[in-house]
Order: sequence, then structure tokens, then C-alpha cells
Amino acid sequence: MTIRECYERLHGDYDLALKRLMNERLIDKFILKFPADNSIAILRDAIATCNAGEMFRGAHTLKGVAANLAFTELQMAASQLTEQLRPCNEPVNLELYEKVEQCYSLVIETLLAYEAEKEQ
Repeated sequence: MTIRECYERLHGDYDLALKRLMNERLIDKFILKFPADNSIAILRDAIATCNAGEMFRGAHTLKGVAANLAFTELQMAASQLTEQLRPCNEPVNLELYEKVEQCYSLVIETLLAYEAEKEQ
């Protein structure tokens, strides 16, 4: 799988990533670091403990990381959730949260497949 194919699978924007990061080597480097990002863990933990401020922080950080890497579908889902949580006193909209989880899972599965193919 090429990096472009990886972006197609995860519903991202390869051309935007290339414009931002300047070359495929840097795209490769940073997308493979994405699974170690802890913003989804912050979001999950905050939802489990009903911590509205941390829910917002986790969603907002995930949105930013996804935007920087041009993971478009994940960025859009995280953005919608971020805006819903922005008042920091709202319970999480489970439909929006589930969309974030679905998009996140697709990104992780795709990146793991990309990395596995690269190592062969």
C-alpha cells in the first residue's frame, strides 16, 4: 500500500498532507506516530468519568492532530464533537462520539495495515 492509498482508505487528503509536510518521508514519519497520540484516551477517560472539560480537551486535541495530518473524516467528526462539547457543561452526544470512534478505528486499522505492508 502506498501512502496515497493509505490516505484513500482512511478518508484523508493526501495532497493536503503533502502540502503541509512537504514530502512523503515526513508524512510517513508522522502518520506512524499517530497511534501513540493520547487524545483519544483523554476523551474516553473523560467520558467514563463525566468530566466535561476533559471531554472537550480530548476532542479538541484529536481534531487538531487529525487536521494536521489531513485525516479529513476523523477531523470532521472530532470537530463536530468538539463544538458540541465547547460549552464544557454538556453531556456528550453519544451519536457524535460513536462517529469519532468509528473514524478513529478506521484510521488506526489502516495505519497498522500500512505499517505491516511496509515492513514486508
